Order: sequence, then C-alpha cells, then structure tokens
Amino acid sequence: MVEKIRALLKKRNAILLAHNYQPPEIQDIADLCGDSLELSRKAAQTSAEVIVFCGVHFMAETASILSPEKTVLLPRTDAGCPMADMVTPDKLENKIRGLSSSKKRVPVVTYVNSSAAVKALSDICCTSANVISVVNSLEENEILMVPDKNLARYAAMHTDKKVHFWEGFCPYHNLLTTKDVQKARDTYPDAVFMAHPECRPEVVQLADVIASTSGMLAHASQSDKKAFIVGTEVGLIYPLKKSNPDKQFYPASLAMECRDMKKIRLEDIINCLESMTPQVNVPENIRIPALKAVERMVSL
Repeated sequence: MVEKIRALLKKRNAILLAHNYQPPEIQDIADLCGDSLELSRKAAQTSAEVIVFCGVHFMAETASILSPEKTVLLPRTDAGCPMADMVTPDKLENKIRGLSSSKKRVPVVTYVNSSAAVKALSDICCTSANVISVVNSLEENEILMVPDKNLARYAAMHTDKKVHFWEGFCPYHNLLTTKDVQKARDTYPDAVFMAHPECRPEVVQLADVIASTSGMLAHASQSDKKAFIVGTEVGLIYPLKKSNPDKQFYPASLAMECRDMKKIRLEDIINCLESMTPQVNVPENIRIPALKAVERMVSL
C-alpha cells in the first residue's frame, strides 16, 4: 500500500500532509508532518497540484484557503473537530452584536482550529503558539476569542485586555485534570511536564513547559532532560520518540486520544488519490475574508 500511495502521489503531482496526531503509519509516509497551519503554509509554497491532508476537516479548509489553485483532498469526510463544531457563523454573529456598541465592533480573535466560515467573520486568527502575541498586537482593550475557552483563559493571563471567551473546548485536552498530572509526576518524578494551552487553566499552571505540538517537539529535542510527561493528544508521543530515541515520553493521560485524528487509514489515501475525491473547496466569498484574517496573523 505504501508503494501504491507513493506512485499515486507522483502521478497526481500531489503532496501528502500529516498532522502530528495522525497514526504512526500515516506519519511515516507523509511528505510533511506538523501543526495544521504550518502544514498548509508549507504546502502552499510547493509546486504540488494536489494536497492530500491527513487531519480533520478544518485543516483541509485552511489548505484550500491558502492554496485555492490546488486540489485539496481529505481522505475521510467524517474526520471532524468537535471543538470547531462548537461555534457556528450565526451564533458568532449574535455574540459579536451582543458585545459590540453602536460605535465599535468587538474584535474577534479566532483559533485556527475553526471552520473557514468562522474565520471569515474574524479580525485575526491565532495558533496555540502565537496567541499571546496576537492578542497583545490589537489596539482594542476588549476582545472576543473563539472557540476555545481554555486557550482564551491562557491568553487572558498574559494580557491586560478584557478577554471574552466562547464556551468551546477540545474534549480531549479538557479531559486532563490536576489529579492526572500529579499521578504522572508521582510515577515519573524526574520528567518534565509539557502542557498544551488547550488544557484547563489549572493544568496549564502546573506545567514546566507550555507549548503547541511543534513547540513540544522543538523543546524536547533541545532540552538536556531525558524524560517528559506529554500533556496533549497521545499521537504526539510517536514523533517525539522518533525524533528523540534516547529520551523517554509518557502520556499525561491515555484518555487523550482523538478519535477523529485516528480515522484515516492507508486504504483511504489510496481511494482518494484514485478517485480524486472527496475534495474540500472553500467558496471565494468565505475564502477571501478568511484569508485576510490568517494573513493578518502571519504578518505579525
């Protein structure tokens, strides 16, 4: 199957992207692995005519936003993101109206883990790595952050601005409790605890390192420490071990396994490259304002 996938990728002039949470066999055959926005930006700079995104739906949408001239394939259409689904354009518009005055609209900072339609209503996007600098770059003293309340609370700890947050969250990061962290620390007392900012605030406050998935990979590689407790989706353990075979990595909780991130199989990649479906296309009336929000972030 791997040989067949490589042959089909060559035939279609396609690039295969895999998020850091994807199953090991998917990461192993990917041309690029990484965070969602990082992957879309790198793919946009290639001469590939086709992008096969092994991730979830909003990630494929982001690839389409940045590469409208390319064909974007998502091997499984049922690979979604529960957090992204927690905010809809209609509900967001109502929230904006409720927080805005007749003279001034409240600026909206949207996490890239959201739909293209939600990004299109936003002033600027952010990632888990740059959220603090994005929030502090805005002139306004009051902002709305969607959809992740935990990321918003993390940003609020590092700004003087009033941060209104959406009642959304990642079901898997939100599962991690302080008890889980303490249990892991008792078991591995010499390990560094790395937490993703999508975790609950009380969990983030216990962290030795707060970082995105790419940030965790970079920190583990650069650190002279030999053991790490990983406070994010368990799929990241594989690339961490692959990049650092001389170090030990332990999940903060085995319950942090995203089912949507584990749906894509090798045969799904073959099927989508053979049929060139299912395609993810973002309409221009949504793509252009969404791109503006992403580009404003990138310009920082």
